[in-house]
Amino acid sequence: MVRIIANVPAPFIRRQVPQVIRLTPLILAVALFMENMDSTVIATSLPAIATDIGTSPIALKLALTSYFVSLAIFIPISGWMADRFGATNIFRVAIAIFVIGSIACAFSNSLPTFVVSRFLQGIGGSMMTPVARLVLIRATPRNELAAAMSWLTVPALLGPLSGPPVGGFLTTYLSWHWIFWINVPIGVAGILLATRFLPPPEPRTPRPIDLGGFFLTSIGFAGIIFGLSVISLPAIPQWAGYVAVAVGLAAMVVYFRHAGRTEHPLLDPTLFRNRVFRTAVLGGSFFRIGIGAFPFLMPLMLQITFGFTPFESGLTTFVSAFGAIISKFGATRLYAQFGFPRVLAVTALLGCVFLAINGFFTPATNHYLLMLCLFVGGLTRSFFFTGVNSFGYADISEAEASQATAIAAVVQQISVALGVAVAGGILEASTQIRGGPLDLVDFHIAWFIVAALATVSAIQFLRLPPDAGANVSGHQVKPMPKAEAVA
Repeated sequence: MVRIIANVPAPFIRRQVPQVIRLTPLILAVALFMENMDSTVIATSLPAIATDIGTSPIALKLALTSYFVSLAIFIPISGWMADRFGATNIFRVAIAIFVIGSIACAFSNSLPTFVVSRFLQGIGGSMMTPVARLVLIRATPRNELAAAMSWLTVPALLGPLSGPPVGGFLTTYLSWHWIFWINVPIGVAGILLATRFLPPPEPRTPRPIDLGGFFLTSIGFAGIIFGLSVISLPAIPQWAGYVAVAVGLAAMVVYFRHAGRTEHPLLDPTLFRNRVFRTAVLGGSFFRIGIGAFPFLMPLMLQITFGFTPFESGLTTFVSAFGAIISKFGATRLYAQFGFPRVLAVTALLGCVFLAINGFFTPATNHYLLMLCLFVGGLTRSFFFTGVNSFGYADISEAEASQATAIAAVVQQISVALGVAVAGGILEASTQIRGGPLDLVDFHIAWFIVAALATVSAIQFLRLPPDAGANVSGHQVKPMPKAEAVA
């Protein structure tokens, strides 16, 4: 084998390595697109599903909640699973579980079976995103990570935007079952491509499993996600949501005390001593609060106050996905030229500006102008996420990567859920203060507030030195010229 490799021409090796690096994120993106789209595709199909299985759309929102609760429970253990059984193996198993859950959803004929099936889907989804990032980090040289991560962020942006129009189309012209059947060929393709092209799992010695930590994080994250989901989508009384959030926060306080006394905690809080990782997670979280509100506020505003159909509103918001795709062709050069801190701060501010611009839209707004603003907003958001998703791992060692990806993934889920809950709470409070039904002014107020919250993210990155994460971005800070000696 050594002789064969030695005889391979060097130019051939140089040509092939970048091809593998580019191919890996695209294969991983297949599964991530499926998972991100499926988390929103069901929203437009709730009435049809509820009618078919004999329940109400409000009650069926428990299926949405069960999916996110499942993510919250099992994401923390994804890193340990990847180290114990191999990241590539867990990635394939996660896709298989997700596909089985999709098939179960398609065959569901009652509310309990549908809720359980969505929970099973969530188990697969909880492993796909963090493990996919882990595979990419371990398979990609640090100086290629920004370019590779730029393609991995595409499904995270396309999925929530494509879900509503795809769900509306399939439900209208075929049946709601197809929003789950479509996952089968995509999942099978993902498993085959992962088996053929992803790097084989490397033998590792995992840390001992922290069962106490798993129990506490399960209660903590599930309570927070469940509570925020109930507050924003009240399928059951809202007081239950506030109680669940309180229980979840209490469990997390206990977990942090537990982690300080445990040699190998499930999620190690000491990773937040790493300034780059801490800034990426916290800064990205504030920005995701605003972005998490977007798929909730925009379709509602277009349908309730503009009179759009669900399919029309889905097609309108989907234009921002084109901005997300186009950004991939310039993101790497931009970060190499100016560095992570500056570009992340500027794109975060621009993203917040275009969130706030949504607060000026009215039914009289030119439709093409509205779509142009959505397009530019999608472009700036994609530039931001391309950078922040690779920047956070700039100073993370390979041994810490599994912990870091799990922590980042669960914080992202909480941030998005918090964005929806904040947006829903603003709409509720605004209507109560006005004493009238939901109106356009309530949406405008919500846009301005979530944009202001998201602006906090830019402050986090402005406090960093310009060369932070330069080993990933390739940015070189020019040294200050030396003062000339006085004769």
